[in-house]
Amino acid sequence: MQTFATLADLTEHKGRELGTSDWLTITQEMINQFAEATGDRQWIHTDPERAARESPFKAPIAHGFLTLSLAPKLLNEIFRVDSVRMAVNYGTNKVRFTNPVPAGSRLRMKAWLHHVEPQHPGTADSDEGSNGVRAITECVFEVDGQDKPACVAELVSLLFE
Repeated sequence: MQTFATLADLTEHKGRELGTSDWLTITQEMINQFAEATGDRQWIHTDPERAARESPFKAPIAHGFLTLSLAPKLLNEIFRVDSVRMAVNYGTNKVRFTNPVPAGSRLRMKAWLHHVEPQHPGTADSDEGSNGVRAITECVFEVDGQDKPACVAELVSLLFE
């Protein structure tokens, strides 16, 4: 794990790789729980028998948004800033789901700190009286044994000291 003492230290790392998370197994149970939480119970995700018969992937696959929703967990394995008291997911600039994640496969994320800019106190997007930054992190979700990534995303976070 990459550790930064302050946001200033993180800012100096702009343009460089942050690291790689541990592998996480995407279970059918995780997929089913995501389907229940979101109401997206499409058979390609939740019906292993039908997916084996009818899907071009021959197995159920994770929802793309399940993969993306793992970003905060995986980023927490990759880096931290000790002085940060609050972090907010601000959004995404780009997201592409480029390859399926079959149930039972292992997923990990690589991250690069693409851009960092000051987030000034008193603006609509900040916490009054805080020192903050808007960080853009490029994230690539890899599936074990596959050359093509499952997801590529440019995530935007607000970090405050």
